[in-house]
Amino acid sequence: MTDRVHNFYPGPAALPKPVLEQVQREMLDFAGTGMSILEISHRSAAYERVHNGAIEQLRSLLGIGEEWSILFMGGGARTQFALAPMNRLPQGNAAEHVVTGKWSETALSQAQTVGPARELWSSTETNHDRVPDLSALEPGSDAAYVHITSNNTTAGTQYSTYGRPGNVPLVADMTSDVLSRPLDLAPFDLIYASAQKNAGPAGVTIVLIRTALLDEGPSDLPDMFSYATLAAKNSLLNTPPVFPIYVVKLVTDYLVEHGGLSAQAERNERKAQLLYDTIDGSEGFYRGHARPDSRSLLNVTFRLPTEELEAKFVAESAQAGLVGLKGYRSVGGIRASLYNAVPLESVEALVQFMSDFQERWG
Repeated sequence: MTDRVHNFYPGPAALPKPVLEQVQREMLDFAGTGMSILEISHRSAAYERVHNGAIEQLRSLLGIGEEWSILFMGGGARTQFALAPMNRLPQGNAAEHVVTGKWSETALSQAQTVGPARELWSSTETNHDRVPDLSALEPGSDAAYVHITSNNTTAGTQYSTYGRPGNVPLVADMTSDVLSRPLDLAPFDLIYASAQKNAGPAGVTIVLIRTALLDEGPSDLPDMFSYATLAAKNSLLNTPPVFPIYVVKLVTDYLVEHGGLSAQAERNERKAQLLYDTIDGSEGFYRGHARPDSRSLLNVTFRLPTEELEAKFVAESAQAGLVGLKGYRSVGGIRASLYNAVPLESVEALVQFMSDFQERWG
């Protein structure tokens, strides 16, 4: 068996090793059924315990009750870019979008195929190096909601706090930082997150919507596009993504067992601080892309003096067992994704490599 590498890929991303080991143990015989979880009926009692258990663990971690409905859906966040306005944009209103990177740009373009959607604020002119103070924004009087991307994987920016702009509720794509820290849900009406960064593998999207809003959605949507219909069927209208939901259950179990989201936030802050201290202490050899007050704890982006050195950094780091560090093309340079399951030891190995690399090429 090949030794496991230090995985800094932006997604699909690292999963906790104990979770992978449990999947391995249960692969041929899940819960004494004599079947793999890949073979089991989604109508069986064994799977229902997984499904409902994952929902309850999410409630426990987020500190929410029945005032929020939790859905499991397919199609990733890109599908939600359209489903959010389909369900939450009444006729005569508009969706306001805060554009802070590639995925928020895509969210706006997809919303515009559904109904009136416009840009409220953008960091395009500075290549998405910051996020705004949401409470200082002024949506139009016809705004149904303000859409944000909570953590920007390509640019390496993240909101540290949230507020309702002009008392307009937030709709958020939290794909890359859900379950990474405690969350005050008060400003939000709707949150969605593909699982493949912090919550599980690719293939399932977690949707949180205020239960009271389900009755306000349009009644003429196709069943599979309607949050209300999915909620009424507990996300079992059709065959759900059984295996990804099973892994979400294992990941949430793991988070609960390791102190919940407050403890996870402390681990994430420690990892990010170690890496940012290395960048800031390099005397300009490493240059962070994001402004310090907008830096992401989960996607650290930085440049080197030349593109040739950046290519050499990526190649040599991969040879050293540090993989997934090439930056996204719009920003370039290096990107280290420090999601929940990336251990401190991996970050320590990265900063040691950075020190050695600077000594050789600085």
